[in-house]
Amino acid sequence: MTRRTFLLLALPVLLTTCYSFKGITIPNEVENAYVPNFIDNAIGAPPTLHLDMTEELRNKVRDEARLTITETNPDIEMKGTLVDFRVSAEGARPGNETSAIAALNRLTVVVAISYTNLLDETGEDKWTQNFSHFFDFPATQTLASVQDEALEEIIDNINEKIFNKAFAEEW
Repeated sequence: MTRRTFLLLALPVLLTTCYSFKGITIPNEVENAYVPNFIDNAIGAPPTLHLDMTEELRNKVRDEARLTITETNPDIEMKGTLVDFRVSAEGARPGNETSAIAALNRLTVVVAISYTNLLDETGEDKWTQNFSHFFDFPATQTLASVQDEALEEIIDNINEKIFNKAFAEEW
């Protein structure tokens, strides 16, 4: 098989594995969304994390769902609560005779979201669900040294899950 033939056969496979479809289903009558500031119920979370998560979700809804964020007469409402922010030891390596030493730490963030389609007269288009994501980092590093990177990844991932639950078609 020549190199050129191989590349021509491999190209469709590479393109299909790199591209994903995003099917968004928003009823035509839905034009506005209300995303109030998240409530902060997480002990030990950075003081602005709940606000950062709120703003990032607003941006995602505005940019990807093309909805206007408003407080007056919204069509849908997405309320959030920052539920948990914790660091736990996840991996162990041998220590001395009586103990193991953590080799890996995990930062986990959990958010509860309540979604309501206010235009749905039946009241059935609503749900409440927890969304979480974690970030692993070596135990030799402090949370402070990885926190910005960790929270950026966690917020992006959680907001993607929330957005998909609210607006993406099931394939």
